[in-house]
Amino acid sequence: MKRLLAAAALMVAGFAVSAQADDKVTIEFAYPYSHLFDVTYQAVMPKFNELHPNIEVKFRATYEDYEDGTNTILREAVAGTLPDVTMQGLNRQAILVEKGIAKSLEPFIAKEADFAKDGYHQAMLDLSTFNSKVHGLPFSVSLPVGYYNMDLLKKAGISELPKNWDEVVAACKTMHEKGIKNPMFWGWNITGNWFVQALMWTQDEPTIKDGKFNLAGEAGLTSLETMKKLFRECQMSNLKWKEALSSFSVGEVGMMFWSTSALGAVERAKGEFELKTGPFPGIEGAPKGLPAGGNAAMLVSTSDDPKVLDAAWTWLKFITSGEGAAAVARTTGYMPPNKAANEIILADFYDENLNKKTAVDQLPLLRDWQAYPGDKGLAVTQVIFDGIESVVTGEQDDMKALQAELVDEVSSMLPN
Repeated sequence: MKRLLAAAALMVAGFAVSAQADDKVTIEFAYPYSHLFDVTYQAVMPKFNELHPNIEVKFRATYEDYEDGTNTILREAVAGTLPDVTMQGLNRQAILVEKGIAKSLEPFIAKEADFAKDGYHQAMLDLSTFNSKVHGLPFSVSLPVGYYNMDLLKKAGISELPKNWDEVVAACKTMHEKGIKNPMFWGWNITGNWFVQALMWTQDEPTIKDGKFNLAGEAGLTSLETMKKLFRECQMSNLKWKEALSSFSVGEVGMMFWSTSALGAVERAKGEFELKTGPFPGIEGAPKGLPAGGNAAMLVSTSDDPKVLDAAWTWLKFITSGEGAAAVARTTGYMPPNKAANEIILADFYDENLNKKTAVDQLPLLRDWQAYPGDKGLAVTQVIFDGIESVVTGEQDDMKALQAELVDEVSSMLPN
């Protein structure tokens, strides 16, 4: 009898283990910038696994940048190899919605009795809302800031952070006189022509206006002339981002202008010098606006299995709500687009981390990170990138000629 009971117990135990294995749901997830976000996902996974032991998140190879992320999703949509959830740049969501790749999240939100309490900022949700339907939940938001090696600035006798680009140029010249060979890196090559849009919004002008390329006016020429002045008079080296990060981290670059998103990476990599962040300088006075950088989580699963879709939504919701969003702030320089993270979990965080507070203080300046409309939006990004690079390398000196060239070529690529 005991043997029969033991055998029965083993059968029940075996059935339970089998049932648990059968209940396990695997979803696939892809995101950009491994050097920024790997540490974030490492931080959130233990809590997620504890709360949802039946969901396995399979991480795909990371995207190099936002353009790579969008191109990859477009290819995978054709090949039928899409992940379940993808992180996309805030300015790259529209094309995935227009092509029917990104699913509306409204059916999932409707089932959440307490969705509102997670406190997503309405302005952030608006960036992911198309035709009155939410298609993405914002995961992280960034703004451009200045990074300063205070030891190098003090060596040059500079005690105050520059407030405008003329003061940046003056600081460059002073540092050159003190033997600092590489005083500044300015992030012209950041994803999505973000710094071009930053200079335009600084003057309260969008880059795209009424569907047209708005670089043709006075603000556009001022933006190009400002870049030329910075590149020439600061004798800026043409560095890729990771080269710039490395040079700044070892104490070779005095000032670096980039996204606040990289602050965590900078803090982990920097040498023994005092690091301070400061507001993004203006052209004359303070900037009138700045573009919102960052990314959003989008559901692109092709599965028709309700369990897979529910698991994908569970993961998407977790990483963008309180705990997940708070991990973004702790491990990077991004700001959580979520009131629960900012006001509750991170109540004292920014007072204790002043370098990360710089971008938060700039939030009133937040403007759209604009997408270039139409199917050639990614190609437009490359055209502008190539044009600005010609200024960095010294190939192009006539900013009026470059302005006319860019306006002509970009306008021909936009929808009529």
